Amino acid sequence: MRKRILPILLVILLVMLAAYLWLGADFFKPPVEPTVIPSPVPTTISAHAPEVIPLGNDPLKKSILAAGDYLVRHQLANGELPYQVNILTNDRSSTPSYIRLMGGVSALYTVCRVAEDSLYCEAGDRALEHYLPNLLYDEERFKGSCLYSNGACPLGGAAVSIDTIYKRWQATGNILLHDHDLLTDAVDLGYFIISMRKPEGGFYHSFDPHFGGTVNPGYFDPTFNGEGTAALLQLYEMTGNEFWLEQAREVDEFMLAGAVTEDAGHSHALALFARLDELNRDDKAYARQIADLIIAGQVRSLNSANSSASTAAKIEALASIAQAFSLSDEDHDSLDHEIKTFVTFVQARQLPANDCNFDLGNDVIGNYKGGLFGSCDDPTIRIDGVQRWVNGLTLYLEYKNLAAEK
Repeated sequence: MRKRILPILLVILLVMLAAYLWLGADFFKPPVEPTVIPSPVPTTISAHAPEVIPLGNDPLKKSILAAGDYLVRHQLANGELPYQVNILTNDRSSTPSYIRLMGGVSALYTVCRVAEDSLYCEAGDRALEHYLPNLLYDEERFKGSCLYSNGACPLGGAAVSIDTIYKRWQATGNILLHDHDLLTDAVDLGYFIISMRKPEGGFYHSFDPHFGGTVNPGYFDPTFNGEGTAALLQLYEMTGNEFWLEQAREVDEFMLAGAVTEDAGHSHALALFARLDELNRDDKAYARQIADLIIAGQVRSLNSANSSASTAAKIEALASIAQAFSLSDEDHDSLDHEIKTFVTFVQARQLPANDCNFDLGNDVIGNYKGGLFGSCDDPTIRIDGVQRWVNGLTLYLEYKNLAAEK
């Protein structure tokens, strides 16, 4: 019996060997279930030229260029921009905010577009290279990337970084800084913004990236919801990916249900909705309420003790709403007079103008010409005031050109 079994086993082994050689080793491996990989949100790299609203010729362009000249004149060789300086003492002591400094970079690219002069774009690139290392990536703790500023990752840091890349794209049509893909940075910053969404529709406003990483539910900045929404719309324009538009719409719906404030960021978002998509009935009503609130507080806003930066932000808001109404065929003529009133107030504080009658020598005026000092009680030029002024005037001149074409 044993002698009969051995030949049978030998035959079976020979057959199996022949099958192994014929069919290959993979045939005998157990089947493997495919790994389900979540599909990332598709992002189309921008291949189209930006469509910008022309500004036409206007004397206010000189004020925009003067602000850019101030920034370029005070830029250090490593790209660092002037954060804050007291024009009476030359004291620069402060704790810089990288959010405001990145906003200054954004302003340089806007001046570059207005002036059609690469000098300002080159200064912007030097500054952007200097501040880009503050973008923080940590896949284990949060999605995308954030702008690390003063010990945290504020929502506004991601928004202003996207705005800077967007303004550079508007000025140059380019999303590459040397061989660095800035649009990838912008998309990663967008993912961070989306990760900060609250279940009820708004945003958490600050994230602590230390230790395990957690949001700070108690931190609130009244500008961040609007600025975050505008940044999502800028991503939509650069990429053509409707995901960003959908996210912006959801946040907008949340804000429309809230209290009305003098929100320049939300106003800018509404102008972008009007240009890239449309304004719905609720958007128009809310925009009108923002404008009415700003105009109703005009006496308070134009008090000599009030800051130039906050007044320039009102120009941003009103000019954005005027743009949105013009693009939507809504009444906008009444806003022009109100904007001019705020412009006149701020223009009187852009050196060499000096409505506070500070005793300034020619050297001081030459050094700080184009800068915007805060108020008669605050003789300091801070970079966010310069940024707000550049943004507000540019939005206003765009609006004037839109209105003239109607």
